[in-house]
Amino acid sequence: MNKVHGKLSGLKTSQVKRLSNLYRRRLDPSAVVSQELARALGELSLEFHKPVSVLVDRRGRVVTVALGDAADTPLPARPGEAEGRLYGLRLVHTHLKGGGLSQGDLSKLFLNRLDAVVAVDVRANARGDAEVTQVHLAQIAPPRAEAEDWLISPPMSMQRAEKLDFLELTRALEEELSRSARARETKRSSQERAVLVGLNTGESPFESDSRLAELAELARSAGATVAVMSKQQRAAPDPRTLIGRGKLQELVSRAYHEDADLLIFDRELNPAQAREIAQETQLKVVDRTQLILDIFAQNARGREAQVQVELAQLQYQVTRLAGRGRAMSRLGGGIGTRGPGETKLEVDRRRIRDRIAALQAEVAQISQRRAEGRKGRKASEVPVIALVGYTNAGKSTLFNALAKADVLSQNRLFATLRPTTREGWLPALGAWGGKVLYTDTVGFIRDLPEELVDAFRATLEELHDAELLLHVVDAATPGAPDRVAAVNRILDDLGVEVPRTVVLNKADLAAPAELKDLAKRYNALGVSAATGAGLDALKASLAQLLEGPRHVPLPDDPGRAYGMTFHD
Repeated sequence: MNKVHGKLSGLKTSQVKRLSNLYRRRLDPSAVVSQELARALGELSLEFHKPVSVLVDRRGRVVTVALGDAADTPLPARPGEAEGRLYGLRLVHTHLKGGGLSQGDLSKLFLNRLDAVVAVDVRANARGDAEVTQVHLAQIAPPRAEAEDWLISPPMSMQRAEKLDFLELTRALEEELSRSARARETKRSSQERAVLVGLNTGESPFESDSRLAELAELARSAGATVAVMSKQQRAAPDPRTLIGRGKLQELVSRAYHEDADLLIFDRELNPAQAREIAQETQLKVVDRTQLILDIFAQNARGREAQVQVELAQLQYQVTRLAGRGRAMSRLGGGIGTRGPGETKLEVDRRRIRDRIAALQAEVAQISQRRAEGRKGRKASEVPVIALVGYTNAGKSTLFNALAKADVLSQNRLFATLRPTTREGWLPALGAWGGKVLYTDTVGFIRDLPEELVDAFRATLEELHDAELLLHVVDAATPGAPDRVAAVNRILDDLGVEVPRTVVLNKADLAAPAELKDLAKRYNALGVSAATGAGLDALKASLAQLLEGPRHVPLPDDPGRAYGMTFHD
């Protein structure tokens, strides 16, 4: 007996067998539905007082039978798909109360790209036999911005449903879908198009907007084009889909019309949520942690950075392998799948754990080498100033300006992964000036993934041996206090107890009132690493902090200090 799905609780074996007999039915492939199949479905629906559903392939064979509606009818797996192709199955089911196609019917159609959804309105006639009153038909619509996701035909009679050439309708629809796909492919660049998904569970509007804007910057740094940005307000995350099924279906529709193939969430998804969302949407799903790991993977230069990034990626992936093959192989490669290592998502856990152990041993060697290097620098008694700060605050640009170096500086997140140390000179240090060492470090970000913190611990150990941390803050971008707090939290979590001082970078781009407020708040100087304004005053301040209290010719008021040092 072929398997029957759906709501079978309480049914006798003989009743389940009658449902199973539907597998023997054959339908003229060109007909929407036949009188015989509709009547058979109707008789069973009246007997069980529930809808009965079948999936029919293009050869007219019944491939799935379920007692229940569209949601109770599982789809058989198919080996991949081509853009512009439909599923090759139509869903035919009964409605006992009429009313046309339900939202659940249409969602099943759209999310799974079925050939069609057919609803047969059934009622009992005077003799108690099943009688078909109307047939409803819907097919997916070709993607057009602001258009509906489906095409619903007017209700039709059973006779009309039998005469309508369904195969020709489907062939014409697939041709249009293929033309649309080819046109999009011609326009499409190599960048993936992404739908960004933010979840607000009680944050302020500014904080929520800031998180989503930061996610957009992360996406662009990873190489994606942001097609849609969407926020969902909820009291708590949905345990299965994070944002709820209704919102998820809305986003799938927007992705379809905007030609997006990637969903990026601003929260970390647990493995069950990632699988559920991928299954519901048939899109590639990436969370914030994966996105950050991907950026690190792209920017990893040199063996040291590559080892640490690969370790972080594998530690993230090892608990998320089961069930992700379909979600990640659907589009193949791209954001969330890059990495400097050899491991693929399909590699079994044992091999990944072996690889993690090998990488951890290599990271330990990196830590030892760096410790020896720090010993040498300590023996020289040259003070070390480590630049820290939020990613893209301009640390590398300031580092180059202070040390007259040529470290890569880009207007993108996490451009610097490998700490770099260069000599510099502070004219105000001592009677004749003095030499210092500047260290440029990896940028931080709020909710920095634990896997990255652990993997880069050997690199971040550099901070413990510095005499001073120069906390570089982007003064031109709103939300500086939140970013300062995020960096301080990470430093505290790492147990870094080195003295810190704040410098406000990009002062030439900041609003004067905002810059003055930040200067007062953090007792900080404003500088522009790009133009060099304020650097002499910064060097004098650093010398004072390294030497201890002594007279520096700067006003007591930080706002006036900004006025003299930056503008002068």
